[in-house]
Amino acid sequence: MKKKLLSILLTAAMATSVISGTALIVNADSEGDLSGKTFAIVIRNSGNPYAEKEADGFRQVIEAAGGECIIKSPEKATADAQIPLIQSLISQEVDAIAIASNDVNALTACLQDAMNEGIKVLSLDSNVVPEARQTFVNQAGVNEIGQALADAVYDISGGSGEFAILSASSQSANQNSWIDAMKAVMEDDKYKDLDLVEVAYGDDEPQKSTDQTQALLSKYPDLKVICSPTTVGINAAAKVIQDSESPVKLTGLGLPSEMSAYIGDDDSSPCPYMFLWNPEDVGKLSAYTAIALVDGTITGAVGDTFDAGDMENSPYTIQECSDGGSEIILGPPYKFDPSNIDEWKDVY
Repeated sequence: MKKKLLSILLTAAMATSVISGTALIVNADSEGDLSGKTFAIVIRNSGNPYAEKEADGFRQVIEAAGGECIIKSPEKATADAQIPLIQSLISQEVDAIAIASNDVNALTACLQDAMNEGIKVLSLDSNVVPEARQTFVNQAGVNEIGQALADAVYDISGGSGEFAILSASSQSANQNSWIDAMKAVMEDDKYKDLDLVEVAYGDDEPQKSTDQTQALLSKYPDLKVICSPTTVGINAAAKVIQDSESPVKLTGLGLPSEMSAYIGDDDSSPCPYMFLWNPEDVGKLSAYTAIALVDGTITGAVGDTFDAGDMENSPYTIQECSDGGSEIILGPPYKFDPSNIDEWKDVY
């Protein structure tokens, strides 16, 4: 996995791109099968390092294949901010739209408008309802993430006490599914002495996530662990906990480059360990999926198989998703701890 990520990093270093404002258009100079085709990705919000890495992975694949890539990034992580960007892409008659949604339901009408115009639509990272997409590129299995996070809370807390969750937005499909999976895991008698006191929402904004963390520490003096399944939230929470010298510990999903200073097995380190996957790979797999949809290799139906270049688990087979639609799973979550964080912090 490390070798693969290093290869991706070198590839990214040779490319030049800036994600800013609302859109970046990249025209590939190399000839390829995608000549004349336009592929768009709508990320959750600008200034979000995780989302921007997804977009760059998407761009790399489309550019290398000879297509045109459009990256759209709203200022706020809301569905209302994404809707006009999607409408703009429809008017531009793009061939495919990949969407990391800020609301599972609110984008349905405009995405259906896109599909009615013959545009291929897929979701990535954060899902939309099945009727608003052809398929969903999922970074890891929902149940696997829920199990990993539940076990981390159990381990770090010593198996008992209060814990809280710091999520992104209350409408975020991926966050809600992971939290629901955690809750399902914790119905087992093993977790009976753990008490979830609150699910707080930082809306994937650093300042709001900081404020929510401070509120949790103030409201729950006996709090043992905060679990934040969002890269923006876990980074903000880590800084609050470290700066306040709070004994509360932290786990969740974070970028190694942002969290390396906070991971350790001593009392002064807020985070014993965390999990994630490579967001660039999420974007790359989404691009390969979009290409396969546009060229007719797949329709998004369960059982469809397609090639994803040199990606580790290629070829990929589309599976049934828990919401009744279909999905492609990138792979299992990866654990970052004191033994390996220094190896990964310069990778992504």
